[in-house]
Amino acid sequence: MISTSGSWLDRVETLGNRIPHPTLLFVYLSLLVILLSWLFSATGLSTSHPVSGEPVVVFNMVSREGLQRILTEAVSNFTGFAPVGTVLVAMLGIGIAEQSGMLSALLRGLVNVATPAALSWFVALAGVLSSLAADSGYVVLIPLAAALFAASGRPPLAGIATAFAGVSAGYSANLAIGPLDAMLSGISTEAARLVDSSANVSPAANYYFMAASTLIVAWLVAQVTEKITIARLPEHFDAEPPETASLTLEPRDRKALRYVAVASAGFSVLLALALVPETGWLRDDRGSILSGPFIKGIVTIIALYFALAGSVFGLASGRFSGGKDIIESMESAMRLMAGYLVLMFFAAQFVNYFAWTQLGLITAISGAELLQASQLDSTLVLLLFVPLAAAINLLIGSASAKWSVIAPVFVPMLLLYGVAPEAVQAAYRIGDSSTNIITPLMPYFGIVVAFAQRYQPNAGIGTIIALMLPYSLVLLLGWTALLGVWLYLDIPLGPEAIAISVTGQ
Repeated sequence: MISTSGSWLDRVETLGNRIPHPTLLFVYLSLLVILLSWLFSATGLSTSHPVSGEPVVVFNMVSREGLQRILTEAVSNFTGFAPVGTVLVAMLGIGIAEQSGMLSALLRGLVNVATPAALSWFVALAGVLSSLAADSGYVVLIPLAAALFAASGRPPLAGIATAFAGVSAGYSANLAIGPLDAMLSGISTEAARLVDSSANVSPAANYYFMAASTLIVAWLVAQVTEKITIARLPEHFDAEPPETASLTLEPRDRKALRYVAVASAGFSVLLALALVPETGWLRDDRGSILSGPFIKGIVTIIALYFALAGSVFGLASGRFSGGKDIIESMESAMRLMAGYLVLMFFAAQFVNYFAWTQLGLITAISGAELLQASQLDSTLVLLLFVPLAAAINLLIGSASAKWSVIAPVFVPMLLLYGVAPEAVQAAYRIGDSSTNIITPLMPYFGIVVAFAQRYQPNAGIGTIIALMLPYSLVLLLGWTALLGVWLYLDIPLGPEAIAISVTGQ
């Protein structure tokens, strides 16, 4: 059975590996948009704008004006692309926290306080929260969870599965706003502006829903572990694999975390002094928090907090000897962003080309007209978008790359149908996260297989797929149901000036 499953998955992996690198994908898509603009311009493709009634025609990118724009606006396309600046600013602060060892210490501490009865839930919760530490949850928490389960007499593969599900399937959920929020909201803003030039999707647009999802996702993962995974795994296992990760916190880390707690309290007090008074400087001129500098500057606030906490931890633990080490940690974080910057350069060209040609707007208007003719409920349409995003995620792993491709079509299309961009983004995040753990094309999938082989030498891709499939299905159904209930009750998805619902009202 394992052999058959493995051979089938090998064929899937071989097929998936033929998909170009995400950066090359945007290069090819940009060339395709240029070609399509020439073809459809020649055929006279057009439609009418549903709001202004003005004709919308295809702009030919191969024309004199089009070629001039490609040449002269390449730099501004990149520097003005919304996801670039916000993510880089956030990573400056988060880079300090990661390089100092603070984020790793917090993960270890969270897992260590778990009682045996709550072990699965704590590991799942730690996995979900680890997305703030970029990808460190994969390389830190998963082996730690395996060792912790083994030490408590439980199957270590159950620990691997629980942590993997929390880290990867729960990737979008969190109790704090992180780089992913900034990244996706920037892309959503660019897509929504194809229809509404004043549209702006805040990094905090999905915060209420994703914060609530954190606890729900952790609970669902824990239930699958307790009810399904442990029952399927053998009772006997190798409890001492090579290079078992240490779960203990060093004394210097415990001391440093106490300093971080004091610094965090001070930061919170300063933030409260700027927010609580009606004349606080983080409110706007009308005294509003939601439309004031706090929400508009949330990414900078996040970066400042993590920079402070990471610096305090690094200096208190002795990992940083001075300001030079702090600066070098930011430089290290930026070096890790090199691939992201290359990807975003070509993604920015594609998104702008797509906007210039008006192919996205024409597609969105046509799609919205079909939806109007179908008379489907807007909530149902949005919920149907979740499995579509989940299916696409099986072939394209990068959340930002995938959203850059499909957002320019689906965000304006559903916006014209009455679905707010914030709701479309939330639905996408559910689909994108839920199937991460069952596709061999996910970058860290091979690492998880290697971790499993420490305890089960014959474990392969099929082993992990079979192990993780229940988590994927339960999260896809449970999380989608939560979104449906959330929208039905018309609860705002985030702290916006107006309630965000599927009607956009």
